[in-house]
Amino acid sequence: MKAFMIERYNDKGGGRITEAPDPQVGADDVLVRVHAASVNPLDFKIRDGGFKVILPYRLPLVLGNDLAGVVVEVGSDVTRFAVGDEVYARPDKDRIGTFAELIAIHQNDLAPKPATLTMAEAASLPLVALTSWQALVEKAQVQPGQKVLIHAGSGGVGTIALQLARQLGAHVATTAGAANADLVKELGADVVVDYRTQDFEEALDGYDVVLDTLGGETLEKSLRVLRPGGKVISIAGPPDADFARELGANLVLRQAMNALSLKTRRHAKRQGVTCSFLFMKADGDQLREITRLIDAGEIRPVVDRLFPFSQTREAMEYAEKGRAKAGKVVVTMV
Repeated sequence: MKAFMIERYNDKGGGRITEAPDPQVGADDVLVRVHAASVNPLDFKIRDGGFKVILPYRLPLVLGNDLAGVVVEVGSDVTRFAVGDEVYARPDKDRIGTFAELIAIHQNDLAPKPATLTMAEAASLPLVALTSWQALVEKAQVQPGQKVLIHAGSGGVGTIALQLARQLGAHVATTAGAANADLVKELGADVVVDYRTQDFEEALDGYDVVLDTLGGETLEKSLRVLRPGGKVISIAGPPDADFARELGANLVLRQAMNALSLKTRRHAKRQGVTCSFLFMKADGDQLREITRLIDAGEIRPVVDRLFPFSQTREAMEYAEKGRAKAGKVVVTMV
């Protein structure tokens, strides 16, 4: 099969389409012919070696973290899918590689593709939709009437998180540029803070939940817009000891992650709030819940631009340099 691979870490201009062995299909695996895959910031971080301590991938490595496609083979123990099914997924973190013609995925990480979407639209969703679900439903347990701030509302995660927060009955604020104000309001934002001209810390107060997609100073300021007892869920770091335990990391790595997050946790404690790190996980059952919302018209994808597979490197460069106006960049295989 053809695949887009990197041969070494931290090679920003690297990556090339080359021949790779077809995936091996285990008893619980589903072999999918990929029709489309989307670009995520996680792809850049993996390429640059940002996760090599906690996710020690073997090089050369096929990049790509979500997809939509058609089932072409099933393992002997697969009961949930059949050849010819249209599916979408975020593969398990240990089995990435969606920038390829074929990928083998455990049946529990896969879900039927939303019937109302094209392959490209469906491929834009799994990672960002699962991130939004796990942050707002699983971790924050957002309730109707709560005040939720979602940073970067026109981004990949933001465009889906806004819609999900609205469905959960929250009062939603977001940060976005003026050019995207109408879009984020349409997606569910009640309050839009123009990050270029306004300081969200001065404009907002008394929030129950913040979904932080940016990290750094934004994370620190987010602690101060919460009410006492409020929560920040950050997908931008720093990683913490709970995440290390989820990974099954050794004691040294757990201590290192605990040290990385110590300053933020201290600041949170002084504010009477909590802060936790989320590294989303593959989950086919959660994707099925998301599919239900999509096919009911409650959540829709936002796709900025499509690139052919032959231009995967250009697609990554386009996304990494922030050229996308809103939503996701998608690579089409077929």
